[in-house]
Amino acid sequence: MRYLIGRLLWALVILVGTTAITFAIVFLVPGDPARVVAGPRADAATIASIRRELALDLPVHVQYGHYLARLAHGDLGRSYATRQPVGEILARRLPATALLAAAGLGIAVVLGLAGGLVTAPLAGTWVDRGALVLSLAFLSAPVFWLGMLALYYVGYRWRLLPLGGAGDIRHLVLPALVLGSGTGVYYARLLHTNLVSVLDADYIRAARARGAGRGRVLAVHALRNASLPLLTVIGLDFAALLNGVVLTETVFHWPGLGRLAFDAVLSLDVPVIMGTVLLSAVLVVASNLAVDLLYRVVDPRIRLG
Repeated sequence: MRYLIGRLLWALVILVGTTAITFAIVFLVPGDPARVVAGPRADAATIASIRRELALDLPVHVQYGHYLARLAHGDLGRSYATRQPVGEILARRLPATALLAAAGLGIAVVLGLAGGLVTAPLAGTWVDRGALVLSLAFLSAPVFWLGMLALYYVGYRWRLLPLGGAGDIRHLVLPALVLGSGTGVYYARLLHTNLVSVLDADYIRAARARGAGRGRVLAVHALRNASLPLLTVIGLDFAALLNGVVLTETVFHWPGLGRLAFDAVLSLDVPVIMGTVLLSAVLVVASNLAVDLLYRVVDPRIRLG
């Protein structure tokens, strides 16, 4: 219990720090949100009126203080562009992002487990070296570029899947594959390295001496210990996965938080930017805490705190 309380307090510090840094960066970026809201043909008086209405004429530290006060009451503010509550906007977009992130993470874990289990017994062979080269080539490719290639070949030339949007499960397949494949390749190499190390342990030799087959040794004896570092990486990689969601949703026009954040940055919609960043930070902190607790389940020898 003491451990959980400490982690929750530390999470609160991280979230407040995230809002402060994001708020400062948003107001350091060139551009005037009031001018964007008013439109390109608005006169100076209209822009000044909108700036007063949005409280943009106040000092930045005063605006941030007002934001924290509203946040303490669960109020994320209203979008500059639509004047809708940010909380309602996020609530509408979150399910689409959650679905895409879950599908991408599921694909990554499946690819990671399959790739690691298949290549670990082949360590040092030409198959292993070839898999390493392909993995490095795939990991060096940007998500945006992979998405454009997938759209062109799978969606446009071969017409196997829709080009974008969100209508049914077919619209989910391509963005989820792009989002999860790169992470899955990384997980596969990490698990491969851990398994190769674990397979030389004494308890693995003892299991083989007792007559355990290669499949049982890998899946039962080696995988549990080799997967512990992978659990940590999955939790830490959640932030990277969210970054990938932003690019993937933008490429495939997926109506989630990533696309919302991209549009908000273009329009300098500060409340929406702050809301998406804060929600992403909450998800990252929660995922890291969940991984810590899962560590305890996978390996009871680990004590929290």
